[in-house]
Parts: sequence; structure tokens; C-alpha cells
Amino acid sequence: MLSIRRRLCAALALGSTLLAVTPTQAAEQYPQRPITMVVGYAAGGATDIVARLMAKSMGDVLGQTVVVENKTGANSNIGAEIVSRAKPDGYTLYVGSIANTINRTLYSQLNYDFVKDFEPVGLLATIPNILVVNPKLPVKTVQEYIDYAKNNAGKLTCASSGSGSSIHLSCELFKMQAGVEILHVPYRGSGPAVADLLGGQVDSMFDNLPSSLPHVQAGKLRAIGVTSAQRLPSAPDVPTLAESGLKGFEVQSWFGLMAPAGTPKPIVDRLNQALNQSLAAEIKQSYDKSGFWAPQQPNTPQTYATWIQGEIDKWGKVVKAADLKAN
Repeated sequence: MLSIRRRLCAALALGSTLLAVTPTQAAEQYPQRPITMVVGYAAGGATDIVARLMAKSMGDVLGQTVVVENKTGANSNIGAEIVSRAKPDGYTLYVGSIANTINRTLYSQLNYDFVKDFEPVGLLATIPNILVVNPKLPVKTVQEYIDYAKNNAGKLTCASSGSGSSIHLSCELFKMQAGVEILHVPYRGSGPAVADLLGGQVDSMFDNLPSSLPHVQAGKLRAIGVTSAQRLPSAPDVPTLAESGLKGFEVQSWFGLMAPAGTPKPIVDRLNQALNQSLAAEIKQSYDKSGFWAPQQPNTPQTYATWIQGEIDKWGKVVKAADLKAN
């Protein structure tokens, strides 16, 4: 009997010790196993590219493998919903994007809340979009693209990574400002959309720069405009849409790391530290080569949270003005 009591007391003592682990101690011990980064789009698109760059670098910093998993569908909403329901222990993360802030207004009903169900970790990168066309399309300038759209009302097609993505909204803004009709063709990610653009199944796309730039450089796609305020060092001969006649036209896509709501602050801070350490290391060369822009400092969970709210407010107005809806 005494032996049983001793074993019971020892077990209770061990349980108390385990429960006594503080959030700070948990962060010091974190991570003890591989981490999963969930991307809401198919492989090959800009979100996937930046996730894989950061997964490798952050894995080196954290001393653990970081695995990227693609959970596609509903313009990244499926991936976001999966992570919003994951255990808040820092081992399942989500690569959020501008699309998630657009979706807040675009979709009448979502099974997650991008603000309440996530803890912002930090901004990963920003990029402009680039208007690319299949070389068989007889246009070489933005004005020729507009003229072609007017002369082929509703027949010119514009692909996107999904309804509500920055790629889609860039096209919608273009249609509003240029006063043209263009048929939107949504895909389950930028990768499949670019594949069909290369194959001639669709005519054009306001793609995120990194996924189309290699094809432009190889002569497989023709770039006729960029959505940034200034021309890009990686594509200096491509004019901005603003200088091509669409005054004030500017769209900046972005990507950021999120953890499920309730993730201990020390773990969020540890992830943010690893993220910023990665950005300061060799990944910058990969960014420059791929067309990504590193976020300005300070890049904290707090500044990222403020960024997210600003994007929700900005794109909510655009979605309502364009009367866009998705289910």
C-alpha cells in the first residue's frame, strides 16, 4: 500500500512540475519538433515561393525543420481555416497575404476571423504585381491592351490566383479606371494560372512579380506594366500603370506569418526574432533575385497587426465600390 501511495505522490509531483512550466520556459524550449507552414495556394505561386524561402532560413535559425504544406481552395480561405483551428503551440503556422484582408469584405460568410483567430508574427515580404500577356496577344503597351479590350468587349481574359486575391483586385481596379470589360478567370493559385497563360488558354494576368518574372526574362511572357509607384530594378524597361495613363494606380501585394490565436507571446516573439534574423541573413539575396522586397523595420507583431488592419480598411472600400461578392 505504501509503495502505491509513493508512486501516486510521485506522479502528482511530476504533473505539478509539468504544469508549472511558464510561457517563458516553453519559449526557451521551443521548438522541439518540426514546424509546419501552411500556404493557402498551390505550389509555384508567390505565396508558396516566399514561404519556402523563409521555411529554409527560419528552420536554420530555429534549429528545426520547417515544412511547407499547400492547402488550396477558396482563395486561401481553406488553409486559413485549418490553421485557425490548430493547437496554439507554435507548430502550425499560416502564411497570410493581402487576399485574407480582402476576403474579410469579399465573402459574406467565412469560417474564421483573420483578426480574432490569429496572432500576427511579422511581415515576410511585399511585392508589386506585373501585367503580363501571352506573346500571341497583339498588344505591347498598356494603351494597346486597353484598346484591345474595348474592341473585344468581354472576350479578353484575365487570370488570377483566386477571386479576391490582389491579382484579381488589380484587374478589377484596372477595369474601373480604364473603363473596359475583361473576363476574370480564377484559379487555385498563381502557379496554375501562369501555366495556362503560358499555354494560351488565357490572355493576360496581373501576376505577383516573382512567379512571372522568370517567364518574362525567358521571353515566354510579355510584360507591359507594373502596379508599383516606380519602375522596378528587376524590370527597368517595364513602365508603371500610372505612367501609362492610369493616374494613381498602385497595388502592393504582401505576405506575413500568422500563428493561431492563443499562441503564447514568448513563442510568437521567438518566431518574430527568427523571421527578422532570416531577413537580415542570406535570404535578402534570394529576395532580390526573385523580386520580393523585405519589409521595413521595425517588423514586430504589433506593427504587423497595424498593417493588417490598414489593409482590411483599404480593400474593404475597394470591394464595396466595385460591388464584388464571393461565396
